[in-house]
Amino acid sequence: MANDSQEDRFDDLLEDAAASESRPTGRTSGWKRVFTGNRALWIVAAVAVACLIAGMLAGRFILSPADAAANADPPAPGLITVPVEFGPLSNDVTIRGEVGYADAAEVTIDTADVSGPAVVTGQVPAVGSDLGPLSVALEIGGRPVILLPGDLPAYRTLRFGVSGPDVVQLKSALAAVGIDPGDQGSDRYDAATAAAVAQLYTAVGYPAPPPPEGAEDAVRAAQDGIRQADQAITAARADLAQAGAGPSAVEVREYDNQVGSARRQLEAARAAPEPDALTIADLQDAYDLAVLRRQQLDLPVNTSGQRAGLDSAFAQATAARTELERAREAALVHLPASEVLFLSQLPRRVDAVAAQRGTILTGPAMTVSGASLLLTGSAAEADARLLTVGSVASFTLPDGGTHSAVITTLEPGENSDSRWSITFEPDPLTAEQIYQLQGQNVRVSIPVGATEGDVLSVPLAALTAGPGGEARIEVVTGDPREGEDAATRLVVVETGLAAGGYVEVRPIEGTLEPGELVVVGE
Repeated sequence: MANDSQEDRFDDLLEDAAASESRPTGRTSGWKRVFTGNRALWIVAAVAVACLIAGMLAGRFILSPADAAANADPPAPGLITVPVEFGPLSNDVTIRGEVGYADAAEVTIDTADVSGPAVVTGQVPAVGSDLGPLSVALEIGGRPVILLPGDLPAYRTLRFGVSGPDVVQLKSALAAVGIDPGDQGSDRYDAATAAAVAQLYTAVGYPAPPPPEGAEDAVRAAQDGIRQADQAITAARADLAQAGAGPSAVEVREYDNQVGSARRQLEAARAAPEPDALTIADLQDAYDLAVLRRQQLDLPVNTSGQRAGLDSAFAQATAARTELERAREAALVHLPASEVLFLSQLPRRVDAVAAQRGTILTGPAMTVSGASLLLTGSAAEADARLLTVGSVASFTLPDGGTHSAVITTLEPGENSDSRWSITFEPDPLTAEQIYQLQGQNVRVSIPVGATEGDVLSVPLAALTAGPGGEARIEVVTGDPREGEDAATRLVVVETGLAAGGYVEVRPIEGTLEPGELVVVGE
């Protein structure tokens, strides 16, 4: 089989050799072989040359719109016109404002007088909640931290007898929440103030703080002292009354009997058959003494001792009552510094809370700010002097609408080159708007001059001066595209407020209607 394949291959070689001997030779046969052997290549080359020629012809005779416009003749000049506007016109001061809650402050509670660890035991406020007067900001060790309006911090426990500006602030705060604190002109914490503080705890639903240790025992001891003093007074009065009444009939009769008996004994001794001088002398002394005692019953009674005893009893009672008053004052309701929180500009919004229930309070408990949203911005002095507190402004809402606000403060800068600080209070906002606006920078416009209602207005460029200096405008009555040949009329006007490149106009000679075209250039 191998030999057969080798024979076939040899026969093919002989055929190729015979064919080559039979092909024509020379240059013509060579070119013919080139064209016939590469026919597809030559066809592609011919098509490419044809496309090149067609493209050159198209580029010469076909133009783009831009080239056509560039090569075209310019249009005939026409009038530049603007329609007459009709509506309110105002001149505004425009600034950027930051939206946020004002007066952010860290709340620190004095826990020095808390017995034991200052553990947060109650519900802490949620971020975003509002704290107003009589709110319980926290609960520490089962006791409330009551929020009251005021600027001074609570730096000491207020109890009976103390005085100072913090007492004045407490009384003002109590009056502000509807609790009568007594004499507000006094800076002393008195019984009326203590009674008001007791009402304060009732209002927030907590019992008043217990009195200091030993205060109730002191009250009971003072009450016992008063009872003993009253008993002593009763006894002294009885002694004095008895002493001042003089001897009784029984006492007089008894002393008379003593005198009579002594006299009879003396007479009997003298009448004895053998009188004894010594016995008689003794009996004479006994008689004289009985007579002297009887005579003393007729003398005025000396009650100085009884009166001294009564005075001593009264002094003891006075001291006991004074001690009772002091003990009761010491037991009056007090206000620990750890149970009150004074903040200005209530209500306040809770921005952040550091205190956690079940933990010991250390450092600031929370951060609060003003509960109402404010806009704050600044303006150059020249613009700020055009503004006044109470002016109405408008600012842009996130949805593209506008909302009103009122200027509440205008504060000059520290020097003449500084910008003025401006605070705005927005009109009531929805919860969603507040959420969207907080922390945003918005555009604020404050009108500093405005027309009363809708007016006609035209661009300042539309005004020209007449031969007498009067203001006039040129109103187009024909086709503005006709340029200088367009039909127009002149209207003499009186100008008013100018703002935003426009000016208020009132026709004096001629008529002017909204939407009519006025010439501002050619």
